[in-house]
Amino acid sequence: MNLKILNKLVAIAATVIIILPSCKLRQAYVPPVVKTDSLYRGVNNIDTTSMANIPWKQMFKDEKLQALLQQGIANNYDLKIAVTRIKQAEANLRQSKAAFLPTVSVEPQYTKQKTSGAQGGSLGIFPNNLYELSGTASWEIDLWGKLKGANKAALASLLQSYAYRRSVQTQMIANIATDYYNLLAYDKQLAITRQTVESYKNDVETNQALKKANRVNEASVAQSEANRYAVEVTIPDLQNTINQTENAICVLTGRQPGTIERDSLDVQKVDTLLQTGLPAQLLSNRPDVQEAEYNVRYYFEQINVARAYFYPSLTITAQGGWQSATVGTLFNTASIFGNVVAGLTQPILNHGLNNQRLRVAKAQYDEYVLTFQQTVLSAGQEVSNALYSYQSAKNKITTRTLQMDAWKRSVDYNRLLLKGGYVTYTDVLTSEQGYLSAQLSSVNDRLQQLTAIVTLYQSLGGGWK
Repeated sequence: MNLKILNKLVAIAATVIIILPSCKLRQAYVPPVVKTDSLYRGVNNIDTTSMANIPWKQMFKDEKLQALLQQGIANNYDLKIAVTRIKQAEANLRQSKAAFLPTVSVEPQYTKQKTSGAQGGSLGIFPNNLYELSGTASWEIDLWGKLKGANKAALASLLQSYAYRRSVQTQMIANIATDYYNLLAYDKQLAITRQTVESYKNDVETNQALKKANRVNEASVAQSEANRYAVEVTIPDLQNTINQTENAICVLTGRQPGTIERDSLDVQKVDTLLQTGLPAQLLSNRPDVQEAEYNVRYYFEQINVARAYFYPSLTITAQGGWQSATVGTLFNTASIFGNVVAGLTQPILNHGLNNQRLRVAKAQYDEYVLTFQQTVLSAGQEVSNALYSYQSAKNKITTRTLQMDAWKRSVDYNRLLLKGGYVTYTDVLTSEQGYLSAQLSSVNDRLQQLTAIVTLYQSLGGGWK
């Protein structure tokens, strides 16, 4: 192809590029609309201050818990897997950028062939040698934004992988904190149970003494023993649960199963100032919401890519090098050869395939818009549920304290009356069982309060900053 034809092709391409904007082939991305005004139920006096912006080291003041969270960030395997996804996305982005550049290849070649003919009046076979060093360059001009769309899609995928890593970290921090508080609650319940067993042993001894004095019968002694064993038999299950929870924390922190260093439930501080911020802040604070939005952006760019397939592609190909019968003369000026070819390829018979590609891209985009909107709605639900759970636990703690005090007084009075013969052991048993149940429930109330704070912190997007 001579220079005049090449100039004509370039001129045509330039004209198309100038006219192209009026066709609105490539569209700019606009984030999907989502309503956040009434996302939080029952929350008043909302301002821009959100506990999600508090770093996790300030949020969780227990130093032993902080150490576990630090171990998780350093060693958690889900986080490490998330980092490998980031590396994959970075490689894909670099690959999409490389598509804008020409592809260049170099090919050294040697050809040896024998030909027959007459030379000097005699017939014979003569060898022919051909040495060649050539290179080829091919460059696709991105007239319609196909390469640009693929590049923007790769960028959205990279940003999504970063958001995924942040989402994994917030989930991991919430899981470690929740398991840690569960562990403290099991420790507390185990201590209460063991203390109750010791108290019930005294009941057995009291009933045995009263039986010797003919104040109670053997049934009361047997009933007191059965009551003691009924409580004591729950200890192995509690110990088993403690061991399993320790193992779960070890997995989250990326180490082999073992003992977890911890404090006690009683010393845990509760931040009663739960600030949710504006619902719209979920869009920038919650990693899973960010991830869903980047997914929408990715498939939006796939639509732009699919549209570009309907239009011709302009490719410029150049080839050149040296060719000679001997190595010594290979790089002589006379051995140089080269050519440049530019061509427009217009899709004709694959119109149905291009239509299908566009339909799939649009359907995928619509799917992930709905997924994004659902993710935001679920985030608002989680925030509201955590707030209600916290308030429920707070109300129960106040009433539970009064209940435990009443049961404690009932136990003390009934034990005194039993020694005087004014009540039966059944009365004592009823009050003891009620007091034990109230004590264990108070631990659950406290645990509910702590885990509600953890859930709220995670629901607002806290834990990755």
